[in-house]
Amino acid sequence: MKSILIVNGHPDKESFNYALSDAYKEEANKTNVTLTQINISELDFNPNLRFGYRKRTELEPDLIDAIEKIKKADHIVWFFPMWWYGYPALMKGFIDRIFLPGITYQPIPKKALPQKLLKGKTARIVITADAPKWYDYLFMKSPTINQFKKGTLEFCGIKPVKVTYIAPMKNSTIEFRKNWIKKIALLGEKLK
Repeated sequence: MKSILIVNGHPDKESFNYALSDAYKEEANKTNVTLTQINISELDFNPNLRFGYRKRTELEPDLIDAIEKIKKADHIVWFFPMWWYGYPALMKGFIDRIFLPGITYQPIPKKALPQKLLKGKTARIVITADAPKWYDYLFMKSPTINQFKKGTLEFCGIKPVKVTYIAPMKNSTIEFRKNWIKKIALLGEKLK
C-alpha cells in the first residue's frame, strides 16, 4: 500500500492552498493508500535554527513526529504560496529544523555531495503565486522551485519532484480557482 504525506506550508487555514490540499486529500482517500498530513502552522516548534549546523538544537515533539511521517511516506505533496520569490517564513523554519545532517542527508568526508537519506521517495510541489509562470521562469529564473526542488528535496534524494505552478492568484476569478481545484483533485485521484 502506497503511503502519501500532504504538507501544507500556508499559515492561513482559510487560504486557497488549504482548499487545494483538501481537494487532493479527498480524492486520494478514495484510493488504496495510507494518507497523513502535516499543517506546518499547527505545529509547536521554534523555526529558528539557533546554532546553525555548529550544534544540534533539541527537536520538539511535533518535529520528531513530522520527521517520522516524512520517512514513512512514499510520496510527499507540498502545498504553499510563493511570497517574495520564496516560501513562507514558517515553512522555511520547518525545513531548516528538520532537513538536517543524519536525518535527511549525511555528509561524506572529502566528498562534495552527501549520502541522500530520502532516496526512493517522490514528490509534487503545488505552488500558488501572483507572478505569471513565464515571468517567474524567464526573468526570475524560478528561484523558489530551484531552491526547494533541487536544493532541498533532490539534494536529500527525493526524485522525481514534479511541480504544479498556479498563477496568477491576484485578482483570480472563482472559475479559475474551481478549475484548479478540479485539476488538483485529479492528481489526488491518480496519486500523483
